[in-house]
Amino acid sequence: MIEARKRAISIRMSTTDLRKVKKLAQRLNVRDSDVIRFAIKGMLARLGPLHEPEARGRDLVPVFVEAGGEFLRFFDLDALRLDAIINADTSADQQVAREDLALLALTGVQEPYAALKLRELNHADERLLGSGDLAGSLRGYLYDKYVYRANSEPDAPKATAPSPIRFALAAGGNHD
Repeated sequence: MIEARKRAISIRMSTTDLRKVKKLAQRLNVRDSDVIRFAIKGMLARLGPLHEPEARGRDLVPVFVEAGGEFLRFFDLDALRLDAIINADTSADQQVAREDLALLALTGVQEPYAALKLRELNHADERLLGSGDLAGSLRGYLYDKYVYRANSEPDAPKATAPSPIRFALAAGGNHD
């Protein structure tokens, strides 16, 4: 039997964040807890594959790309931690290269240096980097290498990057 009961938890929040939650709840005419549950469900959907034990290696690339630098900074995820999370118990053909994990980690702390490293790899989309869109250029590089060419097919067709919402839904996220 699946337990469907909700449980109360305690969350420590800054006064500023709590004030924002209260103002948002007031504006939407809902309870504070509804706003917090919405935020948690959204985060769980975005990070869905991370709680799936069979998701490993290149399958996790979209999670970290779409979560972005803010996510990496908040949890202090450096290249070593990313390697442990992404490549643990993964076959060699499914692993993400350490240089790519280092590049991903740099986007969380040193965006200008990450842009230089991406240029050095000759994988930067100069249009995107020129407009300051490191995330878009990095997304294109990592998706081309690990998602679209997952089977290492040299001429695999390119598709457009899935939106975080489509990815979360494909990963099993729900919005109830």
